[in-house]
Amino acid sequence: MDVTLLLRDSREHVMLHSALALCLFLVAVSSNLAIAIKKEKRPPQTLSRGWGDDITWVQTYEEGLFHIQKSNKPLMVIHHLEDCQYCQALKTVFAQNEEIQEMAQNNFIMLNLMHETADKNLSPDGQYVPRIMFVDPSLTVRADITGRYSNRLYTYEPQDLPICKHSQIILNSGTS
Repeated sequence: MDVTLLLRDSREHVMLHSALALCLFLVAVSSNLAIAIKKEKRPPQTLSRGWGDDITWVQTYEEGLFHIQKSNKPLMVIHHLEDCQYCQALKTVFAQNEEIQEMAQNNFIMLNLMHETADKNLSPDGQYVPRIMFVDPSLTVRADITGRYSNRLYTYEPQDLPICKHSQIILNSGTS
């Protein structure tokens, strides 16, 4: 009988160790899975359309105007089309430039549009893409902030993105 008792105790001991090892294994796996999920990049926002998934985008021009009044930040409106090669080139550089992304997220209300708005002030020299317009906290469309082209004042190319930084300075200085 003592041998049977010892064997039973030994089996229970092995089962207990096995169960404990299994629990530790499951904890380790779930912990590593949780870390992997945290490190995973957020899925793209529908509203970003590839311009920057970490930026908070508004859906409409009217929503942008509402947020201007609430936050006292200027609105940057990017007019673009998916099938426009110039828009795609600008979007790629805009989305990959960390400084531009940080500035857009922290200092602007952001809106990208693939259609025109009812506000004709957003197309003072015509409807073309890519076109970037700015609206200051007083709800004034800033037609004075232009790119480098005289025939399309508000169009920008990838190398023109520092102008966005300059526009932030102008908008924050309160000059009209």
